[in-house]
Amino acid sequence: MEEIKRIQELRTLLEKLSYEYYVLDHPSLSDQEYDRYMQELIVLEEKHPETYDPNSPTQRVGGSVLEGFEKVEHKRMMLSLGNVFNYEELSAFDERIRSSEEQVRYVVELKIDGLAMSLIYRDGRFVQAVTRGDGNIGEDVTNNIKTIPSIPMHIDWMGEIEVRGEVYMPKASFRRLNSEREAAGEELFANPRNAAAGSVRQLDSSVCAKRGLDAFWYYFVNAQEFGISSHEEALETMQQLHLRVNPLRRCCKNVDEIWAFINEISEQRHELPYEIDGIVIKVDDLNAQNRLGTTVKVPRWATAYKFPAEEVKTRLLDIVLTVGRTGRITPNAVLEPVRVAGTSVSAAQLHNEDLIKEKDIRIHDIVIVRKAGDIIPEVVGPDPNRRDGSQVPYVFPDTCPICGGHLLRLPQEAAHYCINQDCPARVVESMIHFASRDAMDIDTLGDKRVEQLHEWGLLNAIEDIYRLKERREELIGKEGYQLKSVQKLLEAIEQSKENPLEDLLFGLGIRQVGKKAARILAKRFLTMDALMRADEEELTKIRDIGAITAKSIVAFFAEEKNIRMIEQLKAFGLRMDSEAEQIQESMFTGKTVVLTGTLSLYTRNEAKAILLSLGANVAGSVSKKTDLVIYGESAGSKLTKAQELGVQTMDEEAFAQEVNAYENK
Repeated sequence: MEEIKRIQELRTLLEKLSYEYYVLDHPSLSDQEYDRYMQELIVLEEKHPETYDPNSPTQRVGGSVLEGFEKVEHKRMMLSLGNVFNYEELSAFDERIRSSEEQVRYVVELKIDGLAMSLIYRDGRFVQAVTRGDGNIGEDVTNNIKTIPSIPMHIDWMGEIEVRGEVYMPKASFRRLNSEREAAGEELFANPRNAAAGSVRQLDSSVCAKRGLDAFWYYFVNAQEFGISSHEEALETMQQLHLRVNPLRRCCKNVDEIWAFINEISEQRHELPYEIDGIVIKVDDLNAQNRLGTTVKVPRWATAYKFPAEEVKTRLLDIVLTVGRTGRITPNAVLEPVRVAGTSVSAAQLHNEDLIKEKDIRIHDIVIVRKAGDIIPEVVGPDPNRRDGSQVPYVFPDTCPICGGHLLRLPQEAAHYCINQDCPARVVESMIHFASRDAMDIDTLGDKRVEQLHEWGLLNAIEDIYRLKERREELIGKEGYQLKSVQKLLEAIEQSKENPLEDLLFGLGIRQVGKKAARILAKRFLTMDALMRADEEELTKIRDIGAITAKSIVAFFAEEKNIRMIEQLKAFGLRMDSEAEQIQESMFTGKTVVLTGTLSLYTRNEAKAILLSLGANVAGSVSKKTDLVIYGESAGSKLTKAQELGVQTMDEEAFAQEVNAYENK
């Protein structure tokens, strides 16, 4: 009995010591004393297995290995945040709030660049951790999250509470992890956020435990059920429960106070031990939050200020060409490595010959580099004042860098193309595209694996993907191909055969046929055979299928090689049809709609999909034929043109209300 009592004492003591060390950064005992108590607990728990507790401090090292993560439906939707990018947009957000609320105070916090997470505690015990997922359904990552030492396994609170926050990888952990991966010859993580997400998704929790993750908690979901009336009070309550809450926050009465805090943090940003990608502004009063409510995707009572793209200078060492699946040639800048927005950048796309000439980019130039949307590296242009005579104008070659074939630049196009259909680069890229998420979505058959299987002679054409099951034993014998991973790959290939016609059409890589055109063609013809019989005249009668696209489709199906490929795919059992789609009648049915500006409630693809399901035709540019323009933040020339032409316009919030009305019918 005494030993069982001692087990409970040690568990309580070790949790207290973890809180002091990882949250307060003020340990009361030395590391040696902590280790001695931990060892004592391990010995006692082994002696008394009946006391096993998954939340014991001894279980934080992980070790359980899962087959996969279970899907979990959130009791309350995990919303994302709308964005503002400058003082004017922040003021507009404040004005919208004050038009509904007389007295307003804001809590302003750091936007941690990590992975959104929800924690559930029940009667004082940690019971579950779930990722954000799509906001409605996430994944149960409890075993991995419990390995984060700053997260308490027990809190002093009865009943069920849910808190949300961000799991992240500190900069020090990120540097250590990448150093270890570099020494082992493994691919490096691009940034701490990717590293955190990859760690949380490890099926072996002991791997996650070694990654040095941490977390901040910023939202007490059901705080009002316990008499809490403000967001700041909720944060203080979470702190009292030993949940790690970021102390860098401020209560502000107006926009000028918020802006002052933003400027302060902007100066400190790169000195912080973790990455942030903005500042979050929330209405403090919880009753006011309820009155303001939410849209489909975001709360109306909160927004995020996004930092402007950071620009740095570095040297352009060379320009190299890559070959895409259609033969399109893309020039890429090889840069002297430089850190931009928290990650090392050594390359950036230059798109085409015209862009290089227009910006007068020369090899050995000092160039200005930034990340578009804090994600994609781009060359803004050269610094002509830094030229010293060593700079060399770039001359675009006339032969393919891979096969040596002739490069062709088509009239009215900025791009060059390798016209050799058997170019190895085109073959590999076509298979990568076919297996990609937006096409046939063959899980685990990514870029690197396609390239590897091509090098081994196992993949030389799209149809070879469905022959891989015949090479199963050969695959299992290859380095890095265990029985389980091979089986998972083959199952994903088999499952892809059920994909509808539109996925297959997009996957075939027919020039000019993107995701939208593939969907239109599948909906119009319903079967592959019917499409293959169509001529240019029939195709051009279809709305949004122009003469160039029609010519490209007919040319594709006129080639014997492509016909043979489709016949083989049929023989393998791929689906060659699409079900007739039921369109919901709406105010958008039959109208040509253009989306413009930055959408905060939906991604652009989500908005397009909704419009298509409601019978709209979604176009990319505004003309006299346009019926409606839906606009988000920072809408530019398309909105202006719509107004000049007298085209009806609708802001994103009104669009969301219309969508909600149809969804609730």
